[in-house]
Amino acid sequence: MLASAARRIAGPLAKAGFRPKVEGKRNVPKRGAVILASNHLSFIDSVVITLVAPRMVSFLAKSDYFTGTGVKGWLSKVFFSGVGAVPVERGAGAAAQQALDAGLAILEKGDAFAIYPEGTRSLDGKLYKGRTGVAWLALTAGVPVVPVGIVGTDELQPVGSNRIHRAKVTVRFGKPLDLAHFGPATSGRARRQATDAIMAEIQKLSGQELAGRYNESPAANVVERVKRALHPERL
Repeated sequence: MLASAARRIAGPLAKAGFRPKVEGKRNVPKRGAVILASNHLSFIDSVVITLVAPRMVSFLAKSDYFTGTGVKGWLSKVFFSGVGAVPVERGAGAAAQQALDAGLAILEKGDAFAIYPEGTRSLDGKLYKGRTGVAWLALTAGVPVVPVGIVGTDELQPVGSNRIHRAKVTVRFGKPLDLAHFGPATSGRARRQATDAIMAEIQKLSGQELAGRYNESPAANVVERVKRALHPERL
C-alpha cells in the first residue's frame, strides 16, 4: 500500500520535475515475474525506474537505509519502503548470495524485480562487465529479463551529490529476453553467456562505451578482498 501510494503521489511530481522520456513500456509484461536489468549511472536510478515502469517494481537497497534513528531515519525507511526497496546486506560471498535469494523471493511471488548487473554505479559513464547473478536469478526462477537503458541520470543526480539537477532523462525498456536456451543456472558457462547477452542489449539501449572489465569499488579490508577473489562474479 505504501509503495502504491508513493507511485501515485511521487510519479506525477517526478515526471513534471524532470520530464523523463520513456520508450518501450509495452515491452514490460503487465503481470507475472520479470527481471528488469539496467545500467547504473546514479543513486537515483532505482527511483526513476520505479516511477516510470508500467507496474510495481522492487529493488535491493542497503539495510542502512532502513535502520537509521530519529526523524531522518524514519523518513529514510518510509521513502525506501515506498519506492519498493528491499533491505539487504551488500557484499561478496554469503552476503551476495543472500541478496540474490532476496531477489528470488520477490520473483517467486510473481513480482517485478530490478537489478544492476554491473554491481555498482559507473563513475566514468562506461558500461562495465555484468556479474552473473542476474543470469542465476533468471535461470533459477525461469523468468524473462527486460533489458533497460538509462540515459541522463548521472546529470540529474551526479555521484556524490544530494541535490537534484535539471537534466534530460531517457529510460528505454527493451524486448524481453528468454535465457533458457543458454542452459541451467548451475552452469557457469550458461550464466556467463546469458549475462553477456543481457549486457549487449543494455548497451544497445544506453549507447554507452564498453569498459571491458568489472566495476570494482575499493575493498574495505583484506577479508573483503579475499571474498571478491573467491566470488568474482556474484551480485
